[in-house]
Amino acid sequence: MREHVGTGAPGGIAAGSQWQRALGDVVAGAARFSLWSLLGSKEIRQRYRRSRLGPLWVTLSMGVTVGALGFVYGALFGQPLEAYLPFLAAGFVVWGLISGLVLDGTKAFTDSDGMILQLAAPLSVHVYRVVWSNLLIFAHNIVVFLIVAAWFGVLPGWHVLYAVAGVAIVLLNGVWLGLFLGTVCARFRDVPQIVASVVQILFFITPILWRPEMLPDRALFLGLNPFYHFVELVRAPLLGGVPEATTLAVVALVTLGGWLVTLMAFARYRWRIAYWV
Repeated sequence: MREHVGTGAPGGIAAGSQWQRALGDVVAGAARFSLWSLLGSKEIRQRYRRSRLGPLWVTLSMGVTVGALGFVYGALFGQPLEAYLPFLAAGFVVWGLISGLVLDGTKAFTDSDGMILQLAAPLSVHVYRVVWSNLLIFAHNIVVFLIVAAWFGVLPGWHVLYAVAGVAIVLLNGVWLGLFLGTVCARFRDVPQIVASVVQILFFITPILWRPEMLPDRALFLGLNPFYHFVELVRAPLLGGVPEATTLAVVALVTLGGWLVTLMAFARYRWRIAYWV
């Protein structure tokens, strides 16, 4: 605890040094792969430790949800199932990754209070744990899309490389989200509930259940929704396409801006997190 509390205390360390310590924490945390991958994997196993199917329930639950929503909303929107179900499966799986990073990121530090106070490790380790556990869940869920895609003959081909790069970018953003939201929510314990409500609303206004072309007069509305662009960054290649230039520009802007703001906040408040949790 002395390491976390003592670094960056007011009046003792210059702003430049705080930046260096914050960056050093992020880099050192990334280097502790064996630690945060173990913690993330253990978290997944604990969720299903008394279940016979274990983490397979993640895949089954996603499959049932996608199948049910596909038949209902496909009929409701008058969409052919062979086109709508792969679109829904891809979007739903990617949304699960993004929303999981956001929601779990709010609890990155508060759920690790004991380890923060007792374990001499970079604070970012607990954020990387969140990112790793959500990547494991995504790996289970993507099986649902692969089954749907194979059934309906949707073959992304070499475009799958874009999807892999897109997932990596989403995870990169998941790190700064965890650092930022984890810090804010360690100080203000009501924020996670607010974030959960906002994420639920964003699910319905992001093209997951419906296609963007269903709202041709709302192109500006979609363009201002960063969640749409991050979903499309992975979904488009999975369906055999490539992300549009606008999507790439928005993702780049959000990534750079998010990391800049997060490092500023993390550099300033990093030393207080051990007290807040």
